[in-house]
Amino acid sequence: MLGAPSSIDQNLILTGYIGPNQLSIARRVAERLRMPFVNFEQELEERAEMPPDELRALYGEARLKTVEGELIDQMALYRGVILHVSGQTLMHGDNLARLRATGPVICLVATLDAVLQRLHLSMGARYHNPRERDLALGTLRREWAVRGHSGVLEFDTSYLTEAATVEGVASLWLQESGIIEWHGA
Repeated sequence: MLGAPSSIDQNLILTGYIGPNQLSIARRVAERLRMPFVNFEQELEERAEMPPDELRALYGEARLKTVEGELIDQMALYRGVILHVSGQTLMHGDNLARLRATGPVICLVATLDAVLQRLHLSMGARYHNPRERDLALGTLRREWAVRGHSGVLEFDTSYLTEAATVEGVASLWLQESGIIEWHGA
């Protein structure tokens, strides 16, 4: 967990897919709000002592979901942190409801054109490989599965700079969490 402990009891759960740099945006939101940052994927890998794909290959999907569930149990106890969790993980079982009870869930979205443009810029020549592009679009579909669910707020990043995205997400969290006076930001 990065950052100093916070006295706020509301978490910010960030999910969605807007292309590369999403993790960077989540970290910058945590810095902006002066709140600790927790990356679910990193925590899962540390707990399992191997990448999730390797855990699935060696021990099966059931073991992976068990470890994910244990980690969600732990994260549901956190307060005053920025949690970066994949939409796919949130859609499993009651994970979304459990984390939504700890604070607002904000799904970062962008138009398909904006996502494709960002992917093209980050992937370079690999973007023209249909398999590489299909993998990226598959990730997009899985991550956006959380869209439209009750209590999930969408924040459109299509035409925003990274700095504007960070400010917009921070403002939306402050508004939705009901914090009147924030000294952390």
